[in-house]
Amino acid sequence: MSRRIPDGPAKTAAEEFLRHLADERQLSEHTITAYRRDLNDLGAFLSDHNGSFDWRWSDVDRFTLRSFLGHLRRRDLASRTIARKLSAVRTFFGFLHVEDRLESDPTRALRAPKAERRLPGYLTRAEVQAVFDIAEVRAAENTLEGTRSLVVLEMLYGSGLRLAELHGMNVADLDLVSEVVRVRGKGRKERIVPITGSAATAIRRYEPRRDEVRGKATRGPDRDALLLGPGGGRYSRRAIQRTVHRLLDLAGAGDEVTTHSLRHTFATHLLDAGADLMAVKELLGHVSLSTTQIYTHTSTERLKKAYRQAHPRSE
Repeated sequence: MSRRIPDGPAKTAAEEFLRHLADERQLSEHTITAYRRDLNDLGAFLSDHNGSFDWRWSDVDRFTLRSFLGHLRRRDLASRTIARKLSAVRTFFGFLHVEDRLESDPTRALRAPKAERRLPGYLTRAEVQAVFDIAEVRAAENTLEGTRSLVVLEMLYGSGLRLAELHGMNVADLDLVSEVVRVRGKGRKERIVPITGSAATAIRRYEPRRDEVRGKATRGPDRDALLLGPGGGRYSRRAIQRTVHRLLDLAGAGDEVTTHSLRHTFATHLLDAGADLMAVKELLGHVSLSTTQIYTHTSTERLKKAYRQAHPRSE
């Protein structure tokens, strides 16, 4: 059986839904790709389940969707992954129902699997300092790579940005005098985030090296990117990740720490220092406060560990 939605009315409806996500909800290309992949998983299951490509979305009921969830569990997918796929399916069937293409929404009675709570990886203050010490030494060499690497660290840790947000940032988004930056987050929502004084200093040191390669790029929006590669084009997401991983490795930060860990570290260190949870939520660009609250668990677990190690009656 095909691993996608078969051609016909079912595929047409799915494509219209994806266009709705792109045009009306203005979701990112990466998010739309994830929705497409999840719907293709459901379409492939339905073709296998029915033994035919001749099916319609109106044929799908809650019992069929429960079978789909069972199919996902048998694939040994994580609960978080299954919950995400169910969320995509719910959004799709909700769209069909609102558009009067279905009399009822079969996903309403479905329960998502309980996702395991995983505390995000983060760096200690000492580890952060070790990473920045290495980056500062390289930036002092005044090369494009060295000065750019320090800017990457300053923005990811100093402002808690997502990788995609830093990748898409243009010079015009920065106000180095006021030390703020305009960030385009998930769903293309904009927010204003402060940058540190050291980040502003790093950017000013990087700018001459950036200007040297900017002229190599062809005309287009990538020439205005904050981070440029040696060819003058926008520095890729993968290249940003390699930059961070190289510095983390040199500092001995550990294999479990990733580029996104700098964002986790930003939030954890702010809350450790007594920052207001709502303020951290706004800085991170979270829609729900519950998403931000995981960092309070990180802080609590660390306090418990310190207590158990230090208090004579903690055992």
